[in-house]
Amino acid sequence: MFRLLPRSVLTLIAGRSYDPPDLERLGGNMDGSTRHATHGWNRGLLLMLLVAFAVRFGLAFIVEQRVAAAPDSVCLIAGDADGYWELARKIVAGRDYSIYAPPRYALRMPGFPVLLAISQRLFGESTLAARLLLVCVGTAACGLTYWLGSELGDHSTGLLAASYTALSPTMALFSVLLLSETAFAATLLASLIAIARMVRRADGVSSAGGFESVPLIAGLLMGVATYMRPTWLYVGPAIAVAVLWSRRGRRSPLSILKSTCWLMVGVAVAMSPWVGRNYFVTGHLVPTILWVGPSLYDGLHPGATGDSDMAFFEQDHLLTTMSEYEMDREYRRRALAFVWENPGRTVWLAVQKQGRFWNLVPNAAQFRDAKLQAVVLLAALPLFAFALCGAWWARRDAAFLMLTAGSIVLFAGLHLLFVGSLRYRLPAEYPLAVLAASGMRPLLIRYGWWSGPASP
Repeated sequence: MFRLLPRSVLTLIAGRSYDPPDLERLGGNMDGSTRHATHGWNRGLLLMLLVAFAVRFGLAFIVEQRVAAAPDSVCLIAGDADGYWELARKIVAGRDYSIYAPPRYALRMPGFPVLLAISQRLFGESTLAARLLLVCVGTAACGLTYWLGSELGDHSTGLLAASYTALSPTMALFSVLLLSETAFAATLLASLIAIARMVRRADGVSSAGGFESVPLIAGLLMGVATYMRPTWLYVGPAIAVAVLWSRRGRRSPLSILKSTCWLMVGVAVAMSPWVGRNYFVTGHLVPTILWVGPSLYDGLHPGATGDSDMAFFEQDHLLTTMSEYEMDREYRRRALAFVWENPGRTVWLAVQKQGRFWNLVPNAAQFRDAKLQAVVLLAALPLFAFALCGAWWARRDAAFLMLTAGSIVLFAGLHLLFVGSLRYRLPAEYPLAVLAASGMRPLLIRYGWWSGPASP
């Protein structure tokens, strides 16, 4: 990425001649000094992963102790975790993938419950074992952040970004909660790495495989991420298409269209088992879940505040007279009617939701401790400050910006309608850390705090 920044800007920032990394050298022949530098980066990566694992490992026991003190709970944040845990039980027992009464067959995507089911199958219903499995997933997410940073920049960019994710208190804590945020972040990163490979193939840099296989794999990985969180079915392809289109000066429109088609084939193949299952159990074509309507109405109804409060669902009892599909459509209709009849209130709610989405400290009441909020704030400030620097220096590189900041911006757009929370922003902060690293690295060079090679 640094090769695309204006050399004069980087020279001014670094205080000396700044040589951006030559991506064409990646995978090429290495001399002795390069091999020595590579070994150094490997040691740094290993140390970072060990730190990420150790931090999360310790937190797993702390959280387990706190949760064990609260009866009938599996998570510090009540609600979704209990549903995921129950669905995992159903998977292990070979029962219908449904929850509550009347049964809801398409309430949650199956990716995270399957992950919990693996833990239950291997270790029984031990929430500690499940947290330790998620420790590994969280550590993998840090490693994938490094990979994305290395794909888009160089090893130092990847290591800086991954180091932040390893030590971030919010990311570390969510890694051991029985919630889908971290697993979604890991799969999101995997699909972004595949998209980055598409860019490098388009630029003639990478030497891996046939070109058509790369967008196909990217589409498959988008499908896997969608199994964790349904929003990626829309956000992931949007980022991929935007990245491909940004390279239209180097590729023909036909080539871009061909890559897009392979991408969509990959998504369709990955999602077909779930879509087919939904059609079988509901009689309707449901790409993701039948909880979009209630979630939309949660943020767009007369009593809405921008925070989530699903009390209306229990009060309305729509499922006593409607199917799950009809209930979803009815709440969508009510939400759109509210927007049409209350445009001013809708705008006010959008502002409230964005405030909650971008809040640098937790919104939830159980995390209002002053010391905790101070720690989270101090960790979040450099991420967003350096991300803004990185965005300014890379403002002419649309592909880089979409791959690092596109997720968080598009998620924010969705939460103009849906309720806002720091939780919904968190998965997108992993790729954002790459943008922050790109903004931080020239400053570290200027002040002599970083002397690593530009590229291996």
